[in-house]
Amino acid sequence: MKIAYVTAFYYPTIGGVEQVVKELAERYVKQGHEVHIFTSDWDKKSRIKTKEETINGVHVHRHFHILKVASFASIFPSLLWTLSKYKFDIIHTHVSGHAHTFFGSIIAKIKKTPLVHTTHCPWTEGFRSLVGRILVNISYKTINKISFKFSDKIIAITPWEIPFIEKYGGKKEKIIVIPNGVDKIFFNKIKNNDFKKQLNIKEKIVLFFGRLNPTKGPDKFVLAAKEILKERKDIKFLIVGPDEGMLNKVKELVADDPNIVILGPIREKEKIAKMYQSSEIYVMPSFREGLPLTLFEALASGLPIVASPVNGIPYEIKDPENGFFVNYGDIQKLKEKILLLLEDKKLAEKISKNNKEKAQNYDWDLIAERTLNLYKETINKLKKSK
Repeated sequence: MKIAYVTAFYYPTIGGVEQVVKELAERYVKQGHEVHIFTSDWDKKSRIKTKEETINGVHVHRHFHILKVASFASIFPSLLWTLSKYKFDIIHTHVSGHAHTFFGSIIAKIKKTPLVHTTHCPWTEGFRSLVGRILVNISYKTINKISFKFSDKIIAITPWEIPFIEKYGGKKEKIIVIPNGVDKIFFNKIKNNDFKKQLNIKEKIVLFFGRLNPTKGPDKFVLAAKEILKERKDIKFLIVGPDEGMLNKVKELVADDPNIVILGPIREKEKIAKMYQSSEIYVMPSFREGLPLTLFEALASGLPIVASPVNGIPYEIKDPENGFFVNYGDIQKLKEKILLLLEDKKLAEKISKNNKEKAQNYDWDLIAERTLNLYKETINKLKKSK
């Protein structure tokens, strides 16, 4: 099968959507499929000079972007003619309401290529400027409706999205729910884990792992950490992830407290697995989330989770079976739940067992198989209709 992915960003850019595309693409290449990525030449910091390359067998085509919006959107119209040069069995676009998704759907329609679209849960408006909210609203009601109309199947990563998809033109019969996944490396216990030793950490670790973006709530994590550290000094609070506008504020809040450590991004899966397995609790104090990969990685690693009950998260984990929900910005409750999990060993062990079992449902191999079957069904259905 010849597969095209259309996405705003790709490796080496760090982000959930980018990782989802990479996980699928590299698995399909190993199965003998030909996979192409059509993306921008922006890594959220600067232009990527290499426009054409093959990474782990995946053909990557980067396009000169003429406009970028904050850290989440990139407009590259040259996609229209580069994508049209090829004949694919399936085109799969990613993230609703964006120009590249619209361009991809136009080419799929013109070339009569089966089209699958994954929404990636973009529907909340918090932390967007007034201009941003206006533009998003216009795009959802115009180009997004066209993209949904041209899509043969629409993948929602969580059932929470379905009413929004229908509101903006997605037909119910086109929608299928396929969640994100987790790599097998996170299920397996790593021998000789030297993560804490390398950082000279002897204390218990409470982990924040994600983009330092306002929507992720890294500042709320620090505020809760500082409250806990007024009472206890036997805990290290670890902040890991790339900066997306919040690093300076986080540093200001930390104020050189030695028990709050900022590491920056980590890319290597084995090191990430070591990090999870060295931690006691995973904290996700977000204002909004789609269905973050880190949620499943933490589950597979057996970490109890303290998270905001937002968007797709309550569909995948339950309170208190998998951890605890704390409303965004409730610093006192965040503090209480973190301390409860640190102090009640039996409770933490019970949750850890539950989470490892639950994570089995999200193995990337299973998710990739479901997605590939969807491609085959879509292609066969269109062939029969001709």
